[in-house]
Amino acid sequence: DGGLATAARLSSPSGVVIGVYATVGAKVEIGAPLLALEAMKMETVVRAPRAGTVKELPVGLKAKVQVGDLLVVLD
Repeated sequence: DGGLATAARLSSPSGVVIGVYATVGAKVEIGAPLLALEAMKMETVVRAPRAGTVKELPVGLKAKVQVGDLLVVLD
């Protein structure tokens, strides 16, 4: 694994997924947009906390998410 730990992004606002910009297996750089949430008519873009490969993307377009739900896992 090259010494890199797995990174997970959890939802901070509750809302609806309005955009999915990454796919499982995709290599992403730090700050890359992974998906977008809409909460209270405001859009929040979830970005990669570090460079890596998308290992899991358990939510899809129009999915309803709650605070603490798993959104994406980077390897």
